[in-house]
This record gives sequence, structure tokens and C-alpha cells, in this order.
Amino acid sequence: MRWWSVSLVGMLLIFGSTESRATARVFDGSLSIAINGLSPVFIPAIGTAIVNGSSSGGPPITALQIPAGVFASYYVLPVTDPGAAPIKGIAASLANDAGSFSNGGPHFGGTMRVDGFSKVCLFGPCSAAVANISVPLNVVGIGGSAVVSAAVNLTVVGAPWTTGTVAIGTVTRMGGFASGPAGPDFQLVTPIFVSTNIGASAVVPTFSELHLHLAVPEPATLVLLGSGVAGLVAIGRKRPR
Repeated sequence: MRWWSVSLVGMLLIFGSTESRATARVFDGSLSIAINGLSPVFIPAIGTAIVNGSSSGGPPITALQIPAGVFASYYVLPVTDPGAAPIKGIAASLANDAGSFSNGGPHFGGTMRVDGFSKVCLFGPCSAAVANISVPLNVVGIGGSAVVSAAVNLTVVGAPWTTGTVAIGTVTRMGGFASGPAGPDFQLVTPIFVSTNIGASAVVPTFSELHLHLAVPEPATLVLLGSGVAGLVAIGRKRPR
């Protein structure tokens, strides 16, 4: 086999395996939950995702896995808007389960459950609220329903994540994907249908958004790749004719 044939085969093997195998990619992102148009509970994070696919041409990512516990926090959000009365605050204690997303249709999406709860504090700040409503989050980002029977009865219905558009009644949220020189960006959304036995709040539109930015691989990776190809070229040239 001629040396250039060896080089070509080597390049195809290297690049082909890079396109198909799972690789670790650093990401930064945020998880937010907004209840009925109030300011969202916002949790930033940095971690490592396992990615299948290429960052150039066609569907850039075919699959993406996020480890559990990356988005984890206890978050207290004071509510000062008079129009939100009697809500005076929101407290959330949550952590994500492992997430698995893929390009399985017109939109990129998948499941990542949010474990924990979001507490709506009524008539006073969360540190001394007269009444609290605890909203379970364990159906968020995966689907199913949860029921709470108390002074205020709640039903919470979740759904998987998507880069498409989701709606609760006439209220919508839009996901999306963008690819640029700094790396791909995913905006995934999921609706959280919350209903109560209070007439004025029979349906409380709630949405969660997940933003993920994948970093471009380090230049050192490209250097190693080039060295491997150069080595194959050298071996091909030294083969006896």
C-alpha cells in the first residue's frame, strides 16, 4: 500500500472515531424555574457533559448526558411586587438527576428530573411566612404528576425537556439551538402545569429553562490528532516498496 493510502486510511479512522464516539466536553449553564411570571429561581453551574456527535455540519450533537447534582442549591427569592400579593417570597431546594438528551425528531430533547420542592411563601417573607405552599418538583423535566393534599390542594404535572416551543394555555416558552465559534448553545424548556383548589389560581403557569453552552475542545486535542496523522504518514513512507 502506498504511503499516501496509509495516511488516508489513518485520517479516516481517526476522524471517523472522533465523530462517532462519546467524548467529555466542559459546559457552563443555568437552570431556572419561573412561577406565574415572577422572577425565576436561577441556579448557574459548570460541569462536564458526555457528548456524541460532531460540532460541525448536520445535527451537531446526536446525544448529550449531564451528570446528577450539577444544578443543586437552596435558593430564596424575595417577592416585592405588590401585584404578586399575597406571595412574598419563593424558596427552592433542588438538585438535578442525571439528564439524557438526544436528537430524536424535529427537536432536541430528553429527560432530566429535578428533585426537591419549591415553597411559595404567603403573607410574609419565607423566614416568617404565615402560610406556605410546597410545590413538589420531582415530576419536572421527566413527566408524570404529583398531588399534594393540604389547606391548598395542588396537582403538579411535568413533561420532558425540548428545544421546541411549549405552552400552558396561552402562555408559551420557546427553546432553541445555536452553533457558533465559541461552541454550541442549547436552550431547553419544559412546562410545569400547577393547579390548585383556589378559584383565582386554578392554573398557575410555571416553566423551567435549562441553558447549556458546550466549550470548544482545547487546541491540544487538535495537536495530538495532527501528531497521530503525521506518525502514520512517516510509517507509510518507511515501508519497503
